[in-house]
Amino acid sequence: MKFAYKFSNLLGAFYRHGNLCFSKDGNSAISPVGNRISVFDLKNNKSETLPASTTKNISCLGISPDGNLAILIDEDGAAILVSLVTRAVLHHHHFHSPVHSVSFSPDGRKFVITKENVALMYHAPGRNREFNAFALDKSYYGPFDETTCIDWTDDSKCFAVGSKDMTTWIFGAERWANLIYYSLGGHKDIIVGCFFENDSLDMYTVSQEGTLCVWESDTELEGLRKGPKYSERKKMEEEKKKREEGESNEDDDVEDIVGEDGETRGDVIKGSADTPKQVEGIKNVRYSQRSKHYFNKAGDFNKLTAAAFHKKTHILVTGFASGAFHLHELPEFDLIHSLRAQQYAVLCCNALFLSCVKGLGQLLVWEWQSESYVFKQQGHFNNMNSLAYSPDGQYLVTGGDDGKVKVWNTNSGLCFVTFTEHSSGVTNVAFTSSGFVVVSASLDGTVRAFDLHRYRNFRTMTSPRPAQFSSLAVDSSGELVCAGSQDSFEIFLWSMQTGRLLEVLSGHEGPVSNLCFSPVQSVLASVSWDKTVRLWDMLDSWQTKETLRLTSDGLAVTYRPDGQELAVASLDGEITFWTPQTGGQTGSIAGRHDLQMGRKETEKITAKQSAKGKSFTSLCYSADGESILAGGQSKFVCIYNIKEHVLMKKFEISCNLSLDAMEEFLDRRKMTEFGSLSLVDEGTGDGDGVELSLPGVKRGDMSSRRFIPEIRVSSLCFSPTGRSWAAASTEGLLIYSLDASLVFDPYDLDMDVTPASIRQQMKKKEWASAILLSFRLNEMPLIREVLEAVPYDQITVVCSSLPDVYVDKLLNFVASTLEKSNHLQFYLSWAQCLLTLHGQKLKNRSAAYFSFKFKYNFCFLPSCDWNIYNIRYAAALSKQRGMKRTAAESLSDEEEEEEEEVEMDSGGDEENIYNE
Repeated sequence: MKFAYKFSNLLGAFYRHGNLCFSKDGNSAISPVGNRISVFDLKNNKSETLPASTTKNISCLGISPDGNLAILIDEDGAAILVSLVTRAVLHHHHFHSPVHSVSFSPDGRKFVITKENVALMYHAPGRNREFNAFALDKSYYGPFDETTCIDWTDDSKCFAVGSKDMTTWIFGAERWANLIYYSLGGHKDIIVGCFFENDSLDMYTVSQEGTLCVWESDTELEGLRKGPKYSERKKMEEEKKKREEGESNEDDDVEDIVGEDGETRGDVIKGSADTPKQVEGIKNVRYSQRSKHYFNKAGDFNKLTAAAFHKKTHILVTGFASGAFHLHELPEFDLIHSLRAQQYAVLCCNALFLSCVKGLGQLLVWEWQSESYVFKQQGHFNNMNSLAYSPDGQYLVTGGDDGKVKVWNTNSGLCFVTFTEHSSGVTNVAFTSSGFVVVSASLDGTVRAFDLHRYRNFRTMTSPRPAQFSSLAVDSSGELVCAGSQDSFEIFLWSMQTGRLLEVLSGHEGPVSNLCFSPVQSVLASVSWDKTVRLWDMLDSWQTKETLRLTSDGLAVTYRPDGQELAVASLDGEITFWTPQTGGQTGSIAGRHDLQMGRKETEKITAKQSAKGKSFTSLCYSADGESILAGGQSKFVCIYNIKEHVLMKKFEISCNLSLDAMEEFLDRRKMTEFGSLSLVDEGTGDGDGVELSLPGVKRGDMSSRRFIPEIRVSSLCFSPTGRSWAAASTEGLLIYSLDASLVFDPYDLDMDVTPASIRQQMKKKEWASAILLSFRLNEMPLIREVLEAVPYDQITVVCSSLPDVYVDKLLNFVASTLEKSNHLQFYLSWAQCLLTLHGQKLKNRSAAYFSFKFKYNFCFLPSCDWNIYNIRYAAALSKQRGMKRTAAESLSDEEEEEEEEVEMDSGGDEENIYNE
């Protein structure tokens, strides 16, 4: 449980390559990000990256009409079928060559993929269990060059395929007698998009030179007629030829004819020749060009890069390489709106009239009716160098080579503020202890402090002479800011309040690679390439308190959360542990062999030899201080147990073979007599018709990579809650969490565990059995229904009969439900019974229940204390009123007693008088 961190989300990457899709309801945009896909919830303003991944970068994706399935195809043609409901991979398939586009039919029964110059139609996977989910139905040949796009008619009877040979081909999804295939020309460049009109065979074709052709069909969709197979049709033509020549025999007058329902009908008499006349009498579908329109009317040539068409509203959206995109109403070609965004647009639209634009690696969702952005996100379009968690774990700050500082919300996965004041790459970032100030160091020679209340740069700290800052640290009070220089070997110390330079710490003989403040003392630890770690006392005239000697150049240093231990990563691949108070070394870990660095395509040596020069560049302690995370120039992040000095687990942050240094051995198929094919410069653009730009030219797609990036981990950070950790890598900002929310995560599931069987157990009042079955199915609404159906007096009995593994699950469920349920006392009773009956076992595994303690302490203690104060006040008030009432009653009782005594005295006098 402690090391069971799972991939939770990918931040900082919104688009790489491929097509964009919208969900069925139009509230979500699905974008390919490397070899994964991200789902952006436009309604709730959240993002989620699916854990399913392909072998290489995704080139195209298709979403089923019901929104439950997605087909992801990578650059090599390897495809996976993913369930968007369960987030699980259902099937693997390889098309053996690059696929250009994929599209489901509107009825969801079939899908078409295009590769090379052929279109392949497959049966879409259904609800039935199948050995092969991708069953090939038909292959369609026609184009002479590579295919580019696909579109279906609304009734799934026909589909169209665009090609680079400047033609558009229309094929029948079934065997139509009057439409087998049809070719449309009229263009002088590559076909970018082809679209059917709503409930019609009429077509629109758009080409790259900016031309729109409107095609009109003489046949409606209802006019398509099913015909015989090609072999049967050929046989019928031969029989007709024989009959015309008088050579037909009356004994051979029986033949199989295909009927209207598509089934073969036999034993039909041909004597009257009505059937051949019926087949011959079907009129073939023909197209005519109704009109032709041009987007570049002013003579300003601009390549059209993307197009999308919304059939119900007849709106065509086109994007150009310059960043402009236009909205036209068809078939009149009336311009509705024109907008210029970033360069190189990729577009899509849905029923909510949203269009998406991507450029510079960003994602924009634009609503054309209100003419405003409803979603706009952009990651670092260069490497991400550093990251830091806020003290409450709700926010993440990152800095990159693009000079930007971005702050992310870990719950939504989106960036909510970007600071662009730095003029060069940001090397390090940090939060102050208050959580409302972000400090960043940059190669431009400045250290800047940003206010998260007003979103402004309120403090800029500089050195007396120009310096490039490569490291940064902020003390626990937030008053002192330190930055290390990589060119002058000095450490600069500023005051956060005044921004004044307090001191320049000298002593290192090499570049300062990393800084870290002690969390409990005013002691600064600095590590340098001079093979030393220096401890500076901030309270004693900033003097060197201790100097630790290393065996190699120091690269990273970090304190344990309690400040009693120091970890240092050096160039020889070792992690050494020191006691700051005594300066003695307590242990070391040789982690060079755990990196398992892959071999680059340009390297002449093997990966084993290359790994000898690699080391860890980032360290981070866990929240409890018992383990340490280490990452560097590798695709692995290692977590070590400090006490035992052993490797506990290795996390593979990426399996994307599109990145360099991923494979241990070179692919011999890429080796030629001239060397590796990876070293050959083909001299062409990125495949979309954009030539390689000259140096200094800022046109083209800046998000497309001209080189193969190398996989590496530049920074690591544990969340203060201990429930998650983040890694800044080549892929983006990866978050691994213990609380990875799975929509459907069944436990010990079999065929008998169904909602119906669970409700049957509830009717029998078998509460324990119903709870076990509901947790095995693991549907949250069903678990809540079962728990709330348990009578209050049966809670203790049910808790005592639960197995240990289900006690853990039930306690976690109760902890998460307490925050939003109205039945507070009911769920607190569950928690009390579970902790009372299974307290000793849970105490032995107390580290796994930090989330429950955290939620209880920070969410419920204040409200409970407030309730206690109110109850005490009410009790005191009622007690005071009771005392007043008691005093009043005692006074009245005394008066009554006195009256009775007076009466008794007077009665006695009368009696005496009477006696006398």
